[in-house]
Formats: sequence, C-alpha cells, structure tokens
Amino acid sequence: MADLEDLRLDPEVAAQLPSWGELVEHLGDPGLPRVVDVLRAAEARGRPAVQPRCGVGGHAEMLDLLHALEGAGPDVLSVTIDSHTRLRNFTTAREVLRRDPADLNGYPLVAHGWQRGRELVASVGVPLEVRHGSPDPRELFAVSLAAGITSFEGGAIGYNLPYSKNVPLGRSLRAWQRVDAVCGELARHGVTVDRELFGTLTAVLVPPSVSLAMTLLEGAAAVAEGVTCLSVSYPQGGEVHQDVAALRAVRTLARRYLGADVEVYPVLHEFMGVFPSTPEFAGALILLGGLTARLGGATKVISKTTQEAHGIPDAAANAAGIRTAALGASDLMDFVTVDEDRVAEEQHWIEREVAELVEPVLEGEDLFGSIEKAFTDGRLDIPFSASVHARSEVVPRRDRRGAVRYGSAGALPFSGAVLRRQAALLADDPAGPVPGSLMAAVHADIHYFPAKESALFPARTPGPTRPPHAVAPTP
Repeated sequence: MADLEDLRLDPEVAAQLPSWGELVEHLGDPGLPRVVDVLRAAEARGRPAVQPRCGVGGHAEMLDLLHALEGAGPDVLSVTIDSHTRLRNFTTAREVLRRDPADLNGYPLVAHGWQRGRELVASVGVPLEVRHGSPDPRELFAVSLAAGITSFEGGAIGYNLPYSKNVPLGRSLRAWQRVDAVCGELARHGVTVDRELFGTLTAVLVPPSVSLAMTLLEGAAAVAEGVTCLSVSYPQGGEVHQDVAALRAVRTLARRYLGADVEVYPVLHEFMGVFPSTPEFAGALILLGGLTARLGGATKVISKTTQEAHGIPDAAANAAGIRTAALGASDLMDFVTVDEDRVAEEQHWIEREVAELVEPVLEGEDLFGSIEKAFTDGRLDIPFSASVHARSEVVPRRDRRGAVRYGSAGALPFSGAVLRRQAALLADDPAGPVPGSLMAAVHADIHYFPAKESALFPARTPGPTRPPHAVAPTP
C-alpha cells in the first residue's frame, strides 16, 4: 500500500503532516470542492472550464487574490508555487517569507503549512489546483493533499527538462512515480486526485506531437501506478486548425495508449509565447484561446491577461482575462467554425507523429529506462530545453499559415513520409525564407503575434525586445 511514508519525505516536513487516516478522511469529505467534479461538469455541458494562474507569497495576500479572482467566475483557481519551494529549498522559502513575502514569486505552501492551505481551500467556493514546476515535488504534494487540494500539476518530463539544468531524468521519474502511487492508493479509497500533465514544456514553438508524446509517456507511467484521472494539457501554438486538431487528438491517443479505465481531459494553455503589448490585440488573442478550446473540445482552458508583455499581471487584469477566455468559449461564438478537412488532415499526421515517437519507447520492458535512453539518443527531445539531459536538436519553425512545424527534427525517429511533409509545408511559402541566419528566422517565428500586432497598429507597438532564446514558462 502506498501512503505518505512511501513518498520518503524530508523528516522536518513529514513531522508536521496529519496522519494518513486523517488525510484520507478529509479528502473524502463530501463537502470538499473537487477539481474532478468541475471537469466532469464541463465535459457534460460541452464548454471548457476556465482557470487562471495566480500565486503570491503572503498568506493574507493570497487569500485576497483568490477572493478577487473568484468574482470573475472561474471554475478552478490556482495556487502557483514559488521557485524556492519548487526546488525543495524549504528553509530559504521560510526565511524569505519571514523577511518579506513580496520577494517570493509564488505561494510557499510547504513553508505556510497544510493548515493554512486548508484556509485557502475553505476561502472560496471553487476547487484549487497546485501549479509549480518541480522536478521532485514529493513534500509539496503531501502538503497539498493535507490541505485538501484535489488537483496537482506536473510530471517527470514536463517539470524537469524545461526548468532544470542538471536534475537527472531518472530521479524525476522515480519521484513522480511515488506521487502517482499515492494517487493510485487514494483512488482505491474512493478519492480522485486529478493529475494534470504539463504538455506546454518550454512554451515556445512546441510542435504538437512533441507535446502530446511527452504527456502520453507521463500518463502511461501514472496509469501504471493506479492514477484514474488525467488532464492532458497542450500549449496553444496560434494556428487554429493545428491547435484544434491537437486537442482532439488527445482523446484518440489516450484511448489508444492509456486505456478506457482512466478519465482523460484535454486542457488548453492559452498562448504562452511572446505576447502582444496592446490591450486590444492581447485581448483578441485571449478570446481566440477560449474559442480554440471550445472548437477543440477541451475540458478546461488556462487563461492569460492583457498584461503578459509587461510583467506579472494584477488581479484586475487576471479577472478580465478569465472573463475574456470564458466569452471565447461561450455559445456566443458558436457561429465560428473551422475547415474540418484541414483539421482532420492535421489530426491524422499529429497522431502518426506521436505514434512514431512513443511506440518504440512503450515497447521496452522498462518504461523509465526506455524514456531515459530515448532522450540520451535524441529519439525523444524537446526544443529550447534548459536541461543537459535533452539534446535540444529539434528546431521548430512556423509555416506560411503560422502552424508550428519541424525545421529540423534532430534525431527524432520520424518516417520518411513525415519528414517529407514537414519539409514541403515549410517550403510552401510564397514570401520565401526569412533572410539571415536560422536563429534570426526562429526569432521571427517566436515573435509571431507581436509582428502581427505591429502590422495592425504600427504607431502603437514597439519592436520586439526579448532575446530569441526560450525562458522556462510559468506553469
């Protein structure tokens, strides 16, 4: 039986936790708001739930932020965790919390403790999810459960390679295995914890098949430990037909590789690349995200704000982003349709690419060993990785319609048919190649929406100032 002891926690953190029996009893309380119930309701009504990102250091400030955002009508609220806690630097998080909570870039849940976590849960009428970015989240997960938080984001690939320079992948795989084993044991007690997988990865020009391959491998590992509810997230690339196809592919691929006994919910992260700076264009992109989520059959959409280009958004902008995403996903937009033939073609090729990536790995006797070996060989890879444990040989490019393709597939084991199609789609550009180096071309692709904004509002928008390299996204 897996329980909190199986997590092998830091003794100081473990000593503060309630007993396993008390934890199970609290999570089984019928009055506790649960993310899985929100997901099931959204699935039934055919409209995605909306969730913002949010997290600040101080407890009173976090309560105020949750109250402010609840008024905008979200279906789920987030507790985004600070970077010290993500890296298990709990002592540092406590010291900064005592000195000045405003110096933290998220809520240090482990430092605050599970009792304060329960106060957050009780303070609002919608369930909470923990979002973080930790390659080894065992203590954070245990405190989250004790707090009564019923959804926990992340996985061994998506929360390691985009964020950490030299955390061995095997260490993350085994840490997350313990997390998933506890979720499996809770499921046997009748408690469903939603496990959201972070397919967003580095968030910059992520080809759909790379995103989906990583989450499916993490999902296979989770299901093997008894996890019964998975949210599979995908990052909006910006070309609606490709994004819709990728979201729809989640369900097909989940049935094929994860089986019929697990609940799987597609989630769209609204565009996480370089954001437009004008509120009008940024608002339109947020609306498009909500619309894309609805058209793709997503169960949930993670909203953005019109202040993304300028820094951390304030509560008012975050609330407005929730409402704008909800409008995009509402029946007011039901008159908008997509070219179903284009979507079907995209979905066919996305599913084929995913199969060529994951099936050789899943055929191995040792899933974790197969994943590690595939990354070492480059048969699995992600672009712009922060980690030395990924080759980062994949070079993504946009085609003439804005869809994200493979300018170079590195050592990914794609068939000739897939590679020929990718090359043809990138060659089919009447404007010709972007002059200058490959990095300049990738830089232009990264600044896709600011360029469109500048063309529409030339007098109002400055040129791009961000460097062309990727920075790990906020989960």
